[in-house]
Amino acid sequence: MKYMTAGESHGPEELAIIEGIPAGLKLSSADINFELARRQHGYGRGERQKIETDTVSILSGVRHQVTLGSPITLNVHNNDHNNWAAIMAPDEPATPENSVRKVMRPRPGHADLVGGIKYRHQADLRNVLERSSAWETVMRVAVGAVAKKLLAEIGVDVHGFVQQLGPVKTDLAALTEFPDLAAVRAVSEALPTRSLSAATDQQMQQVIDQAKQQRDTVGGMVQVLATGMPAGLGSYVSADEKLDAKIARAIVGINAFKAVDFGAAFDHVGLYGSQVMDEILWSADRGFYRATDNMGGFEGGMTTGEMIVVRGVVKPIPTLYQPMRSVDIDTHQEHKASIERSDTTAVTAAAVIAEHMVAIELAKAVLAKFDNDNIDRLKEQVAAYRREVQAF
Repeated sequence: MKYMTAGESHGPEELAIIEGIPAGLKLSSADINFELARRQHGYGRGERQKIETDTVSILSGVRHQVTLGSPITLNVHNNDHNNWAAIMAPDEPATPENSVRKVMRPRPGHADLVGGIKYRHQADLRNVLERSSAWETVMRVAVGAVAKKLLAEIGVDVHGFVQQLGPVKTDLAALTEFPDLAAVRAVSEALPTRSLSAATDQQMQQVIDQAKQQRDTVGGMVQVLATGMPAGLGSYVSADEKLDAKIARAIVGINAFKAVDFGAAFDHVGLYGSQVMDEILWSADRGFYRATDNMGGFEGGMTTGEMIVVRGVVKPIPTLYQPMRSVDIDTHQEHKASIERSDTTAVTAAAVIAEHMVAIELAKAVLAKFDNDNIDRLKEQVAAYRREVQAF
């Protein structure tokens, strides 16, 4: 499985092409739109979410709500493009009239300056921010929605929630009270900040309101959980085949993510091995399993069969309504950075995006190991492999 996205923040369309999805998978635009709506909703989102509702069109690879095995093309139309048609016009030369929204003062923490240097966009840094914008993640969520449909067919569930926003932390001990991810999902998706309790949700909302009042932004940490993955996916043989490494790359590749860990690795700094390692047990009904899950479902770059636990740190959004110091790239004089429309926080949306990026990497691992021509054959092979693991 592989995919590619294309499109700019204020361009007419966002597109994705996915290759390698088996034939026979039930899939409709409603499945994808449900996930896109989750990405748009969340406390602290900005004005753009009021302009449009992300809606996907399936242009190829699906017939009568069933995948064909051929490349799947997804498209999300950008309603906001109507306000930017002249500025973003691909077939019109630059003129004073259509160059009125130039960006000449790069924002600290954004790709503006370095991207301009790399691609020689010194005439207008908008050429950088249009693609580096988090709007592109709409297509990664769309692709992830397809991945989640595939994973559900083999009993794999994936869900992301907000563990921390600013100084407010979710009590992870509360996770032990949930019987499965469906129960976690029911609670976190009902709360505007995607935390795990009403009390924490209110505290997080207060942090966001305060940051907005101060014309500032706020970051945090999200956690993604995945259950039902068979043991042994990934590999210890080569560094680039380690599945946790692939997930780490996918998470840090999301806009504004700066760090990733598995299990609770950030919390294990300073502890001893006897306090951290997951002891191995065996029973007739489960086969081999771990007494704990401190490693987050991975050993040696491979899944252990335990719940996968991934955390990602999200920095505050770099576009501030009280702009920081910058330098005009034309005059080299000190100025305040440019201001673009922005959210107060991206953490609530980031939990959904991270969830879908983990789903993509898990789906890739499944399709790399098992038949990827037909979904029923894949399910048969996964079931046989589970029996083999159980009997080891």
